[in-house]
Amino acid sequence: MSAEPLIRDANEGDYAAIVALNTAEVRHTSPMDEDRLRQLASLSAYHRVATLDGRVVAFLLAMRAGADYRNDNFGWFAERHPDFLYVDRIVVDASVQGHRLGSRLYADLFAFAREQGIPRITCEFNVVPPNEPSRLFHARHGFAEAGRQWLDGGRKQVSMQVAELA
Repeated sequence: MSAEPLIRDANEGDYAAIVALNTAEVRHTSPMDEDRLRQLASLSAYHRVATLDGRVVAFLLAMRAGADYRNDNFGWFAERHPDFLYVDRIVVDASVQGHRLGSRLYADLFAFAREQGIPRITCEFNVVPPNEPSRLFHARHGFAEAGRQWLDGGRKQVSMQVAELA
């Protein structure tokens, strides 16, 4: 990396880059065009990007409990926890993976949650088909499995993860 990354709030000028990042990693997340991104951003409590030399190279989008978000995984957590931040997606450009940008975004997210008095961060990752890098990444950040659920008519199983904030 030639410069220190900057983490800042996402804005509409970032949307094309965010959609491109998401499309490049769609096998680990879900499809998203700019209209869907606008909808998700309007529901989000946290939507930030990491930039290098002014270029968006990572993003994180999270919803807070109580958001009007129709999503099986978000609903699973809502049934079990009165307050949480749900990581809808985090994507890091493959060209800069290994530079801890995902960890920097998570550190920023955890600080945001603490400032807001939110007691836990939730997310999920695929176990069928397996997403081993995501499993290892989330274990390093204090997440633990709280359950599993099948999605997409039994084609995908996800591990439901919770990190309790002290």
